[in-house]
Amino acid sequence: MSHSPSAAEVKKLRDVTGAGMMDCKRALIESDGDFDRAGELLREKGLASVAKRAGRSANQGLIDAYVHFNNTVGVLVEVNCETDFVAKTDDFQRLVKDIALHIASPSAPRFLAREQVPQSELDQERHIAEVQAKETGKPENIIGKIVEGKINAYLKDIVLLEQPYVKDDSKTVQQLLDEVSAKVGERIAVRRFTRFKLGESGDEEVSETDGA
Repeated sequence: MSHSPSAAEVKKLRDVTGAGMMDCKRALIESDGDFDRAGELLREKGLASVAKRAGRSANQGLIDAYVHFNNTVGVLVEVNCETDFVAKTDDFQRLVKDIALHIASPSAPRFLAREQVPQSELDQERHIAEVQAKETGKPENIIGKIVEGKINAYLKDIVLLEQPYVKDDSKTVQQLLDEVSAKVGERIAVRRFTRFKLGESGDEEVSETDGA
């Protein structure tokens, strides 16, 4: 005998997937009442969508820890999504672990986003870049482009979201987040991270509100 989902079950599935009521009901019947499987069926059929995704807050997710094999580098990272349902998926959990691994790698990001880099630090780097560019003897319009190129390269070196992803440097960390976001149908964001290295002082939490 097939499962006959209650109105409460249908509503719950609709709330976490954004799919239509009848689609949710059919998925629950097909999955014989297995809530997680019903959600998977909706995503497989392309029916799970989250209305107004960009405007919704992402306050669910996971906090993960990674310690390097030689126990000299450790990371704590919080990655957010919109629903607990997505937070429990393999895709999201794998993403969180990959982000933690990236932060622990020699990439060693210092900031989450470029907006958090202190203006004083950018001014200093820009001054150095201008001095180096002028030494080339190139025209002023070319010097400006050289300086901007150096600043962008500097930011890509220290900002997590702009760094080449350690497992696939053909994409940035932000592009990795975007790929998984498109796959699960929810907004995904790195909220904060802390990187510890043995013997170093001044380890600080880096969060999305820093520098705001």
